[in-house]
Amino acid sequence: MLAIRLPPEIEKRLADLAKRTGRSKSYYAREAILEHLDDLEDYYLAAARVEEARLSLEDVEHRLGLED
Repeated sequence: MLAIRLPPEIEKRLADLAKRTGRSKSYYAREAILEHLDDLEDYYLAAARVEEARLSLEDVEHRLGLED
């Protein structure tokens, strides 16, 4: 169970959409969350991989054989 507070203008848009289409507000909230959740998961997975792959200047110099 999840309860969220929405600004009145978004609540109205959601209610209007639900009324016009015969679907529930929960249906549209769930769809929006699921779609955005995929994007968020992809973003944070990519960000974590970039962080893991980050090298220090010393590591780059060592890999390139440029050490003093």
